[in-house]
Amino acid sequence: MKQLRLRTLAGLFVVAGVVSWAGARLWDSVGTLPRVPIAAPIVLAVIAVVLLATALSLRSRLRAQRERRPGAKGVDPLMAARAVVFGQASALVAALVSGLYGGVGVFLLGSLDIPTRRDQAFYAGFSVLAGIAVIAAAFFLERVCKLPEDEDDNTA
Repeated sequence: MKQLRLRTLAGLFVVAGVVSWAGARLWDSVGTLPRVPIAAPIVLAVIAVVLLATALSLRSRLRAQRERRPGAKGVDPLMAARAVVFGQASALVAALVSGLYGGVGVFLLGSLDIPTRRDQAFYAGFSVLAGIAVIAAAFFLERVCKLPEDEDDNTA
């Protein structure tokens, strides 16, 4: 399984942001721009909390297993792999969604004097921040589940 790359996520964010900014300009010139849903930052924040809780739970279970505490509950490797895949998928989607809302938010910065557009810009900004939280939690989860490097020198 390959590790997440910040460069890939940043590229996805920038491309989605540019496309959504251009789309928002075009859509606004033709008609009314669709609203940024208030649920967008909430859903992203919930995903970030789930990823963080999973990472903290796995970290404490792995620590207890490593210290050989009596009654320590082990971690199923398949469950850890599924958690990492969920984190990676969430990070990719969060980068894409954050880029989309970031582009719309940048477009809305030009009309902050209109109260409705100002609210939409805030929702878009909070969505970008929640997406960044998802990406940070995914990196933390991946780091927790990473296997230690082999110290053996098997040069046969």
